[in-house]
Amino acid sequence: MTQKSFTDKFTNYNYKMESKFHNVSVAIPVAACPCIVKENTVSAPRKLHRALAAASLVLLGACSKPAPKAEDIRPVRAIVLSADNVAINAEFPGEVRPRVESRLGFRVGGKITTRKVDVGSVVKRGQVLMQLDPLDLQLSEAQALAALRAAETNRDLAKAELKRYQELRVKNFVSQAVIDAKISGWKAAQASVDAAQAAYRGQSNQSGYATLVADVDGVVTTVDAEVGQVVAPGTPVVRVAKAGEKEIVIGIPEDKVETLRDVADVSVRMWANPSVLIPGKIREISPVADVLTRTYAVRVSMPDAAGDVRLGMTALVQFSARSALPLIRVPLTALYYEKAITSVWLVENGAVRLTPVQVGPTSGNDILLMAGVKPGQTVVTAGVNLLKNGQKVKILAIDAPPAADARQAAAAAAGAAK
Repeated sequence: MTQKSFTDKFTNYNYKMESKFHNVSVAIPVAACPCIVKENTVSAPRKLHRALAAASLVLLGACSKPAPKAEDIRPVRAIVLSADNVAINAEFPGEVRPRVESRLGFRVGGKITTRKVDVGSVVKRGQVLMQLDPLDLQLSEAQALAALRAAETNRDLAKAELKRYQELRVKNFVSQAVIDAKISGWKAAQASVDAAQAAYRGQSNQSGYATLVADVDGVVTTVDAEVGQVVAPGTPVVRVAKAGEKEIVIGIPEDKVETLRDVADVSVRMWANPSVLIPGKIREISPVADVLTRTYAVRVSMPDAAGDVRLGMTALVQFSARSALPLIRVPLTALYYEKAITSVWLVENGAVRLTPVQVGPTSGNDILLMAGVKPGQTVVTAGVNLLKNGQKVKILAIDAPPAADARQAAAAAAGAAK
C-alpha cells in the first residue's frame, strides 16, 4: 500500500490525534473513540504504519467496557432424606473349620522314627499317629525296675531281722530299744519300696508316651513334623479336627461388631452350592482384633450342616435384620471425604452447605446415617467433589427414597431450588 492510498483511506473518518513519534502525526477514528481530536493529515514511512496500527487497537480496547462475569452454577443430582426401618444386610466370606481342633504332641522329647498319617487321613480314637525312638525310654524304665527290685530286697531283709529279734525279745535276750530300731528299719525299707514302685510306674508311662495316638475320632488337618526330627516335650506335631459340628470363621470390621452381635437371622451359603441356605448362629465373637487384619474373628455354627460340607470349603455368611428405630439412608455417592471427616452437601435456598455426618452400617447399596442430618432435607448425590460451601447449584433431578411420598419430595425440591 502506497503512502497516498494510506492517506486517502483515513481521510474519510472524522478523527484527530497527534503523536510525536519521529515528528509524524497519526490519525485515530473518532467514531471508535470520541475523545480523539479530528485531523486529516497522515505521513509516515511504511514500517511505522504497522506499529501505529497496533497502538490504535490497544487504545480502542481500553475504551470498551469489560463483559460481566457469569455466575458459576453447578448442576447436581439430589435426594430428599426420609427415615424408616431399613433392612440391615451384610455378607462376609469365611472358611469352614471344625468346632474342636486339637494340636497333638509328644509328652516326652525324642527323635521321630515313624509317621503313620497324612493330611486328610481319617483317624479313630486310639489310632497310632507317630512314634519316637523308644530306646532311651526303655533303658530308663529298666533302671527304675532294678531300683524297685533292690528296694524290695532291703525291705524283705529288714522284715526278716525284725521277726528274729522279736523272738529274742520274747526270751528277754534283747532290749526293747533294739526291737524299736528294727521296726524303724523295716518301715524305712517299705517306704523305699513304695518310692521305687512310683518311679517305675512313672518311667513306664514315659515309655508309653513315645507313641502318639489320636484321642478323638476325626480328620488330620496338619502335620507339623517329619521323620528324623527331634522334638521337645509338648511340641505340636499333628492337628486333628474332631468329627462332628462344623463352623464358619469370618472376620468383621470393628464398626459392625455391635450391630451384628444381636442379629438372629444368620444364613450360610457354600460357594460350591450357593442355591442352598444353611441356618447359622453366632457362637463366638473374639474380644480382641486380629493383629494383621484388624478385624474381629466370628465363629458361626451350623448345627444342620449336610455331609457334603467339608473342612476348608469357602462360604458366605449373610446377616439380615431390620433396625429397631427409623434410620436415614443415602447412596454411597452422596458422601464427601475430607481430612478423615465424612460429610454430605445439604441444598438450602439454592446453595450447598457441607455438613459432617456419622455413618452406620450398609443397607444394600446405601449407607445409613446415624447423626448429622434430618428427614426432609435435600442432599446432593452426584457431583459432590466439584462443590464448595455457599456455591449455587441447579438440581437436574431429585430422587425420592422408596419410602418417601412423591409429593413431599417435589415440595422439598421446590423449596431447595428457591
